[in-house]
Amino acid sequence: MSSGIRFDRVSVAYGGNTVLDSLDLTVEPGEVMALLGPSGSGKTTALRAVAGFVRPASGRVLIGDRDVTDLPPYRRGIGMVVQQYALFPHMRVEDNVAFGLKAQKVAKGEIRGRVAEALEMTGMAAYARRYPRELSGGQQQRVAIARALAIRPGVLLLDEPLSALDAQLRSGMLAELARLHRELPEVSILYVTHDQVEALTLADRIAVMDKARLQDVGTPQELYRAPRTEFTASFVGNANLLPVTVAADGVSFGGVELKVDTGGATRGASATLCVRPHLVGLGAGPNQVVGTVSEIQWRGATHRLYIDVDGHRVMADVRELREPPGHGESVTVYFAPEDAVLLAAGVTDG
Repeated sequence: MSSGIRFDRVSVAYGGNTVLDSLDLTVEPGEVMALLGPSGSGKTTALRAVAGFVRPASGRVLIGDRDVTDLPPYRRGIGMVVQQYALFPHMRVEDNVAFGLKAQKVAKGEIRGRVAEALEMTGMAAYARRYPRELSGGQQQRVAIARALAIRPGVLLLDEPLSALDAQLRSGMLAELARLHRELPEVSILYVTHDQVEALTLADRIAVMDKARLQDVGTPQELYRAPRTEFTASFVGNANLLPVTVAADGVSFGGVELKVDTGGATRGASATLCVRPHLVGLGAGPNQVVGTVSEIQWRGATHRLYIDVDGHRVMADVRELREPPGHGESVTVYFAPEDAVLLAAGVTDG
C-alpha cells in the first residue's frame, strides 16, 4: 500500500542551533521527491526525521495518515539506503537482504521468496551466496537497495546513495533506480543529494534546501526553466545571473536594451536576469551583446565560452567550434526573449 510523507512545520535543533527550520513539505504517494542542497542545508536532517533518527523540536512527521513523530524507526514501515552501504561484512548477500525481514519476524518460509524477489529486482540474484567484500561498490549498493525493498516499504529513503561510486557506476545506478521506480510505482521515495544531475534525472519534484530552510519546490522542468530565486537558478543547473534594470519594453544590461518578459515589474527597479548557458548563441541575433572572451573550455561536444560584458561574466555553451575565438577576442552573443527569466533582485528565499 502506497504512503506519502508529510512534513508539518518540522524544526530540528542541536544545542540551540537550528538545522531544519519549519519545513512544510508533502511527498505524494508514489512520488520521487529529491531534497537538493549544499552541505549543511538541512536535507539529510529532514530525511533522518522521517527515519526516526532525530526528534523534531517542533512540528510533526506523517507517513500516510499516521503521525510517526514519536514512533521508533522499526515501527515506521520504511526502507533506507545510505551512501556507505552499511552491509554486514560477515553475512552473505542473501542474509544481508533477509536481515530486516527477520527483525520483523516474517515467517521463514516467506523470507526466502522475498529475498529472491528483491535480489532479482536489483539484478543481484546470481550473487546471493557472496560476501560484501567479494562485490564491487555498485554491487554492494544494489544489495543495500535490495535489503531496503525486501520489507516492501511504503516509503524508501535514499541518503546520497551514489556519492561513493565513480562517475560511470553512478550513471548506471541512476538508470537502475529509475527502472526500479517504474516497477514500484506505489513506493514514495525521498532522495537526498547535492548532485543536481541525480535530482534532475530521477525526481518527479525537487525541493531545494539552503541554510536549514526550504527555498523552492517544483518539477525539474519548472525549477530549471523558471526558477523563482537566484539560489535555485544557480544550484539547479548553471545559470547566467545578470544584474539589470527594468525598462519600458524589457530590461537594460550594460547600457543595452534587451527585450524580455518583465512580468509587470516596476520600471526602474533592479532585477536579475537568468539565462541558461546553452541558450546563449554565438553571433548576431535577438538580444545581442558584445563582449571579450576571458576563457574558453573544450567539453567534447561543446565549447564553453566565458565572456566579459561590461564587467559581468556571461557563459555560452556552443556546439564544438572548429576555430574557436581566442582569449581577448571580441565576440557577439545573443539569446531569445523567451529563454530569459526575470528574478527580483536579492530574492533568495522561497
